[in-house]
Formats: sequence, C-alpha cells, structure tokens
Amino acid sequence: MDERAQAVPASALRDDLAAMGVNEGDTLLVHASMSGLGHGPGVLGQALREAVGGRLKGTLVVPAFTPENSLTSIAHRRRSRSVLRNPAAYKDFKRRMEPFDPDRTRSQGMGRLAEWVRTSEGAVRSTHPQTSFAAWGCRALELMEGHEPDCHLGEKSPLGALYRADARVLMINVGFDVCSAFHLAEYRYLHNPPKKLYSCVVRDESGRRGWFHYPDVDLDDSDFGAVGADLPEEMRKEWQLGRRTARLFSIKGAVDHAVDWMTEKRPCLTER
Repeated sequence: MDERAQAVPASALRDDLAAMGVNEGDTLLVHASMSGLGHGPGVLGQALREAVGGRLKGTLVVPAFTPENSLTSIAHRRRSRSVLRNPAAYKDFKRRMEPFDPDRTRSQGMGRLAEWVRTSEGAVRSTHPQTSFAAWGCRALELMEGHEPDCHLGEKSPLGALYRADARVLMINVGFDVCSAFHLAEYRYLHNPPKKLYSCVVRDESGRRGWFHYPDVDLDDSDFGAVGADLPEEMRKEWQLGRRTARLFSIKGAVDHAVDWMTEKRPCLTER
C-alpha cells in the first residue's frame, strides 16, 4: 500500500506539534525516524520550522554524527571488517578514508530529517570530526560554535550549550536508546569518568590530510533505554504526531535524571 495515499495533511503535523506543547521561540534537539510517518523530511522539517516560529524566533538542532570517521567506532569496524586481518589492506583502507569536512561530509545513521536540516539554507554545523551537530534558526551559530575537537558530547559541545539554553528534546518515532542528551550525563556522573583514545581523519589549516588523536570520555549508550524507562512519567508521555508517536521533554530534566541514574546504577569504574 502506498504510504503517501494515507499521509496525514501537513497541517495536521503542525496541529499535533502544538498539541504536545511545541511553542514559538523553542529550541529543539530533534531525533526522528521518518519510517511510516507518511511524509518526507521536508514536510516534517517545514512543520517544525513553523511550530517554533521560523528562523527569527526558534531553533532546530539535530545530531550530524560521522562515526565512520573513527578507528574505534562500531561503524568503522563494520566497514573495515573485510580487511581487518590483512595489515596491508587495512593500511590502504585507512589511507583512503576521507577527512571530515563540515560543509560536505554527510551525517551517518542520523536519519533523513537530520540530513535535511544539515543541508538547509542557513544551517550551521559544529566542527567536531566525529560528533558534530547541525542547527537552523536564530540561535544556530551561538549553539554550534565552540565545539572543541577533544570533547565529543560534554560541556564544550552543543549538548552543553543546549543544556545551558534550557532547550527541549523532541523524539519522533524513536526510542530513548538514541537520546544523545544522555551522553552529557556521562561527563558529569563521575569526577573522573573513564576515557579512551579516539582517532579520526581531518584536514589542518593548510588543507593537509592527517590523523587527530585525542583522549575523551569512553561513551556507552548501551543502557540509555533503561535510563529513559526510568524517567518521570511526564517526561515519558507519548503524543501523536501524524501516524507515529513523539515525546517532548526538558534536556535539563533528562540529563539531571541520567546523572542520578548512572551514579546509582552504573558500575563504579573510577573515583567519584
């Protein structure tokens, strides 16, 4: 059956967003899966733009991560699986990895809405070579600047800026396992969180290709679903959005809850 024949009107998406409490002037961190929604990313994106009051009033933020540009990511290991046991072939594979370019490199695994926002006229992207974000709207530049290359998702990333800006998280047709806001809690729940070495391909100021190696928090999203399941009921509430469901909640509330949850339930790997 053709999903387009059953698509709800675009105006209904705007009504649904208003019903769940999206307002003019909002700053939203959006995670979305377009599967079964009945519309393409442009229709949903435009509805979101109108719901927050347009470019001069509101802001949309999406993850624009590029996990394949990392020697330690699952995405990289999946892509290089066929050559990992052949040192010469793996060396050649790494030699052919494209350096991160904030203007051109596509996000990977973040969904069609994220790419639509990233490529929208006037969008701004943070410059981290593995965990960038993209934003559109009145606070886009403010929220995207200052993403330090050795800070994936901590205080010196857009997540830290979104927390300080009292933004909200809008999750459309996805579960808490992809709630990137919980990563900020990984930087906070321990005084000295476990770290590991990351490596990715970049270009320096002269345009030369090279590797950037840096230690940062050892990120682990394997318990994010459990973190979300224990959120207060009002933060877990589901709303109807078109033919799918959505959740809307405070990023501060989510991160503060995650800090408490991780402090209590994650193994104590280092001194608090």
